[in-house]
Amino acid sequence: MDYSNIKLLSMMQLKMAYLAENQDVISQNIANADTPGYKAKQLHELDFKKIAQAESHRLQMRATSPAHTKGSRPTNDFRVETQRKTYETTPVENSIALEEQMSKLAQNQHEYMLTTNLYNKTANMFKIAINGNR
Repeated sequence: MDYSNIKLLSMMQLKMAYLAENQDVISQNIANADTPGYKAKQLHELDFKKIAQAESHRLQMRATSPAHTKGSRPTNDFRVETQRKTYETTPVENSIALEEQMSKLAQNQHEYMLTTNLYNKTANMFKIAINGNR
């Protein structure tokens, strides 16, 4: 069975890719906390509800030749933007507030753990459905 056609799993995969990219951006912000003039960056928030609704109504493309693409988009197309609001300005005049970045890092880790737990529970549900309750 091809699990990539299951919308729930593809959405969880997209969410995990987004959170991994977000972790990289937050880590770069923390690493540049003492860099003079550095502007904090953040990922553009994705509306996963809107993406899920669009995915559920999306028609599958039909290829008339094997050279045609399937129409799938890459998962690493998240837009990084400069953070607009910060809680404070640091003595080196950059926009990195370590407390704020550490809070974002903890929130990101929490969301990643929730998503991996959901993914694990879904995989267990498939195992039970296939093998029975053995």
